[in-house]
Amino acid sequence: MATLLRTTLQPLRTQAVLRICGSRHYASTAPTTKLFINGQTVESQATEWIDVHNPATNEVVTRVPKSTPAEMQAAVDAAKAAFPSWSETTILTRQQVMFKFQQLIKDNMAALAKNITTEQGKTLIDAEGDVLRGLQVVEHCCSITSLQLGETLPSIAKDMDTHTYRLPLGVVAGVTPFNFPAMIPLWMFPMAAVCGNTCIMKPSERDPGATMMLVEMAKEAGLPDGVVNVIHGQHDAVNFICDNPDIRAISFVGSDQAGQYIYERGSKNGKRVQSNMGAKNHGVIMPDANKENTLNQLCGAAFGAAGQRCMALSTAVFVGEAKEWIPELIERAKQLKVNAGDQPGADLGPLISPQAKQRVCELVQSGVEQGAELLLDGRDIKVPGYENGNFVGPTVLHKVNPDMKCYEEEIFGPVLVSMEVDTLDDALEVINSNPYGNGTAIFTTNGATARKFTQAVDVGQVGVNVPIPVPLPMFSFTGSRGSFRGDSNFYGKSGIQFYTQIKTVTSLWKESDVSHTRAAVAMPVQK
Repeated sequence: MATLLRTTLQPLRTQAVLRICGSRHYASTAPTTKLFINGQTVESQATEWIDVHNPATNEVVTRVPKSTPAEMQAAVDAAKAAFPSWSETTILTRQQVMFKFQQLIKDNMAALAKNITTEQGKTLIDAEGDVLRGLQVVEHCCSITSLQLGETLPSIAKDMDTHTYRLPLGVVAGVTPFNFPAMIPLWMFPMAAVCGNTCIMKPSERDPGATMMLVEMAKEAGLPDGVVNVIHGQHDAVNFICDNPDIRAISFVGSDQAGQYIYERGSKNGKRVQSNMGAKNHGVIMPDANKENTLNQLCGAAFGAAGQRCMALSTAVFVGEAKEWIPELIERAKQLKVNAGDQPGADLGPLISPQAKQRVCELVQSGVEQGAELLLDGRDIKVPGYENGNFVGPTVLHKVNPDMKCYEEEIFGPVLVSMEVDTLDDALEVINSNPYGNGTAIFTTNGATARKFTQAVDVGQVGVNVPIPVPLPMFSFTGSRGSFRGDSNFYGKSGIQFYTQIKTVTSLWKESDVSHTRAAVAMPVQK
């Protein structure tokens, strides 16, 4: 394991030769992120490279290749070659690999979190949470001996029985986003592999380090060469995954545009696709809610991780007299500390890139121009010592209406848009009229109110006094409507269904054909 950590973390320590352009630092020489093909780290022969910047400083920490067609095909060939033996490996052996893998993740959580903070920007404590939520999926994979059970029904007719098997698909692929560099890959390749599949992973080109560390841990845990492979790139890599005939299924988490594209192109090519996309998650605040708890929960869910969560509670709907709590919410938001993610006491770090910061600022300005009240403006925040970072402080736009651009689009920054309504029915109408269905929450102390909300709201994941209701892995991540494309959701029972296919066997063994039940003991004679 020591060798793994030295080789993986070395790019974070190597000093690059930099030239400065604007607020970003571009590398003329920098450490490179490798490919992972057939169990080996491989230096890419790519001619095009992507610089990965530390979002707090905009200094280059590594360079990511745009994998060549030959390299991508080599990854698929390795996965295809590994599938026959891996799919026939006993389920107990696959389970043992997951037991060892989850322990390695625990042992190296701090190193993973450090890499995530360096490449993605989130605070160290949030980065550890990123790893932990992925680890929980790996732990659930250790239950594969019961998760992958088939079904049976004896005597469906005279002397006839039927039983089903859940069998792996073959080579599958995962395309992951920048905002959860550990959790989302761990939603994908461990569950695919424990079901007997082999995998191609394409991590986000903005922060691939955690995936590289995880696949090397998986190898150390006993995953055979070729079972998981990593390629890098952007559009060409995505198109390769969508079009390659040997890839049977694609898992994707990311933006609307990319998710819809992958779903349509992959499905057109006969692949099974699950695609988690954008969101606009509403929190409904009832006047009878526990005020202290609700305001704290709102601040954490809206501004944590700099708002770069698909389950961020980005829209607050204050019902009736609850609107009187808004000034207290603003005061709490002002107390949050914005700093580089590795600095003690940081509550939220930078956005992933200058382009992301610019987009967030433009959406805030559009809200102001369309009539929203800017109660808290974090666009001009300065972080001492990190003047080149992509920082935006907590920002609150109030009296937003559904026709405003800042409401229609997912901002993906530390921006809370809020609105006032008179009744719970009005809040439900707002939420159900929104095209997204990822998550929502209600804050109330009234059970009847909570029950009405959970029954009437058309959203896939609902929290009652829980602001970010991401289910644990024994359930599934069930975003719906415009937030999801596909038939089977991520992890849990749905994840097993996605990564397996059913084979049904019907057998007829006639009772009249039963062999003699007694041994013949007489001297055999020739007749």
